[in-house]
Order: sequence, then structure tokens, then C-alpha cells
Amino acid sequence: MDPFTGEGELLNVHNAFHQGQYSEVTSFDAKKLSASNALPYEILSYRAQLAEGEVAKVLKDVEGKTQPEFLAVKSLALYMSDKHAESLKLAEKLASENKDNRTVQVLVATVLQVEGKSEEALALLGAHQGSLEAVALIVQIHLQQNRTDLALKEVQAARRWAQDSLLVNIAESWVGLRVGGERYQQAFYVFEEMAQAPPAATKGLVGQAVSELHLGRIAEAEAALQEAIKIDPHDAEVIANTIVLTVLMGKDATDQVKSLRAVSPSHLLLKDMREKSDLFDRAAGKYSAKVAG
Repeated sequence: MDPFTGEGELLNVHNAFHQGQYSEVTSFDAKKLSASNALPYEILSYRAQLAEGEVAKVLKDVEGKTQPEFLAVKSLALYMSDKHAESLKLAEKLASENKDNRTVQVLVATVLQVEGKSEEALALLGAHQGSLEAVALIVQIHLQQNRTDLALKEVQAARRWAQDSLLVNIAESWVGLRVGGERYQQAFYVFEEMAQAPPAATKGLVGQAVSELHLGRIAEAEAALQEAIKIDPHDAEVIANTIVLTVLMGKDATDQVKSLRAVSPSHLLLKDMREKSDLFDRAAGKYSAKVAG
């Protein structure tokens, strides 16, 4: 049984992780857990520490541990410390030797995806047996591939066996923001509820702001992002979405772009901006100015 499902004793701490309430995860009293859930919690705690930027600490803690779960954490931590080649080598080894391990599936697939190996990531995730996190990551990958149809199909299938799951609600909301129409409002409700759940965290507010933008409510989106900035001014997703909002408002986003480069130089938004700038320069280079005689 997945310890993170509705019947699992890690449900609340798992929900806290996916709501971005990482301190709730790391401060959880693990002594009351059953022996079978000790390892899943330890891995979730390491992931929360990584999300909080404690990469060096996590790498030190997992050094010398040979269980595939810890090696999967190590692979992700190595990637986050910019040791991409070492991370990928370990990830591919784990994918080959431990493809049925749910921690390996999710963390290694994450590394494979950011390395542009989407098909390998999907193949690994496809081996899951009732893993909500695998479902959510599959949905994310399909959305990045602009395959909204496949993402929607994945969510609909998961809804049949995980009806009340927060993670499925979140994944369904991601898809809704692509589908549009009344789905925008439905996504807004999910993220608004996340944003209101104590303690305050940025994930729900960012989702709420994106939903507000799709609904044409610029002022409300700005208010949500300003609240998120107060919680964590160094959150890369908060900064990235603030850049988008600033541009949509017709304002200069130079300062926000500098901030994003400082906290997450390899962020997808920056990569996309660089690619578009290069495309423009190449297109412009095909033309030369002509001076009328």
C-alpha cells in the first residue's frame, strides 16, 4: 500500500510536502510511525530539506548509504548542486537496476526529465503501482510536451482510484489551466484552499495567482504574488511568475529577472527567454539595414 494514500499514516505530512509546507515535514515526530513507514518518511524529509535549499546537508547525510532510496535522493541532490553528469550517471544506473522502487521512479524520473530525457522518464514512471507522485510527475511531463490530452487521460484514470487525493486535485488543476474555460475557476478553488491552509506557504499562492491571471484578474494575481514574496522572497517560482505578471502589466521586469538568475540560474523561464532571444538574433541577422541613396 502507498503510505501516502488516504489509508496511510503519512497522509498529512505528505500533503504538507506538496503544499510547500516543508517545515511541517522536517519537524514531524517520526517516533510514532510504524516501522514500515520510517524509511518513506526519512526520504520525504530529505526531499523537504532539498526543497529548502539544504543540498549540502542532505548529500552529507546520505553519503555511504547504499539503499536505492538514498541513492535516488543523492542523484537528485547532486543535480541540484550542479553535478549534472555524476547525477545522471547514478540516475541511469538506478533506473536500470531498481525500476520498481517507487522512490527511484519519482526522483530519478525528475532528474531524467530535467536532462531532457522525457521518454526515459515516462518509461520509468510507467512501472509504478498506484503511486500518486508518479501520476503527478507523468502529468507534468505530458504538459511540458504539450500533450494535454495525455495529461488529462492520466488524471482521469487516477481519479478512479484516488478520488479525494490532494495530489490528484493539484494535478487536475494543472491540466485545467491548460484546458481553460470553467476549468480555470475550478483550479482557482483548489489553489485558494491550499493557500489558506496554515502554515502559510508559497505553492498555493503561486497556483492561485496563475489561476487569477487566466481569469483576467490582474490585481488579484498581483496581490497573491506579493503575499508569496513576503513569505519567501527567494522562491524561484514566485519570482518567475512575478516576471510574467510584470510583463503582462507592461512594466520593466529587469530587476526580477536579475533576482531569478541569482537564485536559480538554470530556471526554465530563463532558459526559454535565452532561446527566444537567440532565435530573434538569428532572424534579425538575416536582414541588413538599407540606407536610401
